[in-house]
Parts: sequence; C-alpha cells; structure tokens
Amino acid sequence: MPDATAGTWVVYRMPVKGVPTGMRGVCEQWEWDAMELAKPGVNTLIQAGIVSEGEAERLARGSSGEVRPRGAKRVLTSWPDMAAAVLAKAATPAAG
Repeated sequence: MPDATAGTWVVYRMPVKGVPTGMRGVCEQWEWDAMELAKPGVNTLIQAGIVSEGEAERLARGSSGEVRPRGAKRVLTSWPDMAAAVLAKAATPAAG
C-alpha cells in the first residue's frame, strides 16, 4: 500500500440502482486507479488531484448537510390567505 501521507484524493460518481444521478464517493488516487483497472468505465471521475480529504468530502457532499444561516427566514409554501386563516385560528383564545 502506498504512503498515506503523500496521497491525493479523488471524487467520483458511482451508479446506484434507483438513483438516476448515482452516488458520489471519495477515495485516494491509488484506490481509484485500482477500481478503474478492475472495472473500467463503471464509475465517473468528477475531480482528481485534491490535496486534502476534507476538501474532497466537501466537494462530494455538495450542499447536503450544510447548516442554514442563523437569520434565515422560513419560506411560506401555501397561499397567504390560507396561512393568515391558520394563524388567526391559532391566535384566538379557547373557550373555557
């Protein structure tokens, strides 16, 4: 096995049944070379030569798992009059 300290990282896409876009994966360059020798053309190379594993993981993850900014507002997904009716109903005190 090659020296782990000098390796570069690779981000690739692998086909997965039921997932049209496939899944992204991260491995070291020597592992990618071995996968390509074993089954050429099965996986698609997205980017090679990445220096750090963390950077490769962030690239593979994309926007998944990102934290929303603190001041982010929720987006209203229903019609405004329906939302106003729901809020008005919640604001009225219950009889009792």
